[in-house]
Amino acid sequence: VIDNTAFVLGPGLEEFEAAFSSYCGTKFCVGTSSGTSALHAALIAFGVGSGDEVITVANTFIATVEAIAMTGARPVVVDVREDTGLMDPSKLEDAITDKTKVIIPVHLFGQCCDMDPINAIASRHGIKVLEDSCQAHGAKYKGRRAGSLGDAAAFSFYPSKNLGSFGEGGAVTTSDEKVMATIKGLRHHGQIVKNEHSVLGYNYRLHSLQAAILNVKLKHLDGWNDMRRKLAARYHENLEGTGYWMADEHPDCEPVYHLFPIGCADKEAVGKALSEAGIGWGQHYPIPVHLQPAFLYLGYSEGDFPVAEKLMRTSLTLPMFPELDEKQVDAVCDVLKGVSSA
Repeated sequence: VIDNTAFVLGPGLEEFEAAFSSYCGTKFCVGTSSGTSALHAALIAFGVGSGDEVITVANTFIATVEAIAMTGARPVVVDVREDTGLMDPSKLEDAITDKTKVIIPVHLFGQCCDMDPINAIASRHGIKVLEDSCQAHGAKYKGRRAGSLGDAAAFSFYPSKNLGSFGEGGAVTTSDEKVMATIKGLRHHGQIVKNEHSVLGYNYRLHSLQAAILNVKLKHLDGWNDMRRKLAARYHENLEGTGYWMADEHPDCEPVYHLFPIGCADKEAVGKALSEAGIGWGQHYPIPVHLQPAFLYLGYSEGDFPVAEKLMRTSLTLPMFPELDEKQVDAVCDVLKGVSSA
């Protein structure tokens, strides 16, 4: 890329797009500037705009609902399953109206949602399905990878992701040629033919240098994900019976554990104990999207989505990255066992 000075678009990007679409099991991949721009561009490609509604979950990063609002559409929120923390398909029918254009299941923390019932409901109502796969690079559902389970999918390559760039980056995967072509135009100021701007577009391009870095790292992704699953199994083994909530693995899924959340009765005490032991921890995400100040206009109230609200109020995330070793996991669990989780 450097030798050819092809920093924007060009062969470096095209090589990664081909490799990542093949990896995900789709016909096409379009690199974008971030996961947020991937979500936004995909929604526009589906024709979402003012007056439409898009359904997603309460316990997701703000970017999921930001992208919906950026199109002029209204985000509609549903609750999640308590065992996995993922979209509850049984809540969808009541949320669908004649304005519903798209459903966005979020493969949170690296586990795929239960996609068969979600797709069946969407198909019955003529609604598109856009996977938020920003935390699920390489995850599988019934043998198929995240990114190939809906009409399109959005990925983020933020540096901390399972497949991360050296900065910002994202992509849309799809097997719909029209969606692919639309997003290629949108990311490049609305032009597919040079100097001809057929629609109002954006500067949503994935830099070729980032794409080249991702193409090198992609070859290692499955190995890194295997390490994450081994570490997650160690956490589950150590913490079984302690009273901490841990997401169940859906029998049809092969998660990739972007993050490892636990639920606890006294999050403050657990966080303090981890910090005093020199162990890093995080919160993903403490405030549900419907209670964020920016989205109070939607009119939801505390208690509307009790499962998501409880999980977000009581959860924190433990260290999870491929280079972690089992002794370090054991040390984290020893601290947790010393704090009441009841």
